[in-house]
Amino acid sequence: MDVHRLRVLRAVVAAGSVHGAATTLGYTASAISQHLTALQRETGLPLVQRAGRGIEPTAAGRAVADAAAGLFHELAELDALVADLRSGRDGALSVSYFASAGSAWIPGVVAAVTRDFPRLRLDLRLLELTGPDAGAPDIEIAVDDGSGGGRPGYRCRPLVTEPYFAVVRAGSPLAGRADVDLVELRSEPWVDNDVARGPCRQALLDACTTAGFSPTFHIETQDYPTAIRFVAAGVGVTVVPRLALLDLPPGVVAVPIVNPTPRRSISVQVAESMVDNLAAVRILELLADQVDAWTQDRRLSSAG
Repeated sequence: MDVHRLRVLRAVVAAGSVHGAATTLGYTASAISQHLTALQRETGLPLVQRAGRGIEPTAAGRAVADAAAGLFHELAELDALVADLRSGRDGALSVSYFASAGSAWIPGVVAAVTRDFPRLRLDLRLLELTGPDAGAPDIEIAVDDGSGGGRPGYRCRPLVTEPYFAVVRAGSPLAGRADVDLVELRSEPWVDNDVARGPCRQALLDACTTAGFSPTFHIETQDYPTAIRFVAAGVGVTVVPRLALLDLPPGVVAVPIVNPTPRRSISVQVAESMVDNLAAVRILELLADQVDAWTQDRRLSSAG
């Protein structure tokens, strides 16, 4: 059955006449009659009957009109769902991020956006564990690879550039220093912390090349927290970006590196198809707030 013709029938039943329905819907009386005739042909039922100079719905017509009420309620809900999906108030959104960003920024972003969009389903993906078949995310927080270009079909927004620190054992001669020249770490046994050999590690290796040496990695670990715990155990030193210094364990000290200072830049990319999505826009706002607050905390800590 034609949904529009059902709407016309309901208008006739509600108004009590063809002319009343025509006024309500903004049609001519002739158009209303044509829709009723077509609907009777579709259903094979007499839906209206003559009553004096006008017409009135039959019992079958009233039954069909009443039953259609539920259909129009469901259609209204469907229209609302489509509008919510289009705007980002409903549906799913995939967000990829790397581990240290996940620890520092993602919990606050997720807590706020799920309050703002309670029907939104978030697909959170850790970059270090994402396989090649995972599909492109809607939003990605990643370390710049130095190529100067982002993902095709995405808009890129810089977030922060952060320095690296040497993490040494508390009893080391370097532990009490205000800073350490990168070349002074040349003879130290290094604990590697980036098995993925990604842009974070490359930024460090490039700085070492500038300083005139290549680090000697004695131990290879999977991530920053593990490498730092090896340092606490007295195995060697490790060099990590500032984000990795959250919740340092007892027995280690983070010392700023100079001459040169290795740095990495972090950006967020959003798919072109999602730039007007309300939830995606909100996530970008919340992420910027988290980064700003984190940066301010680091400045206050350094000043103290």
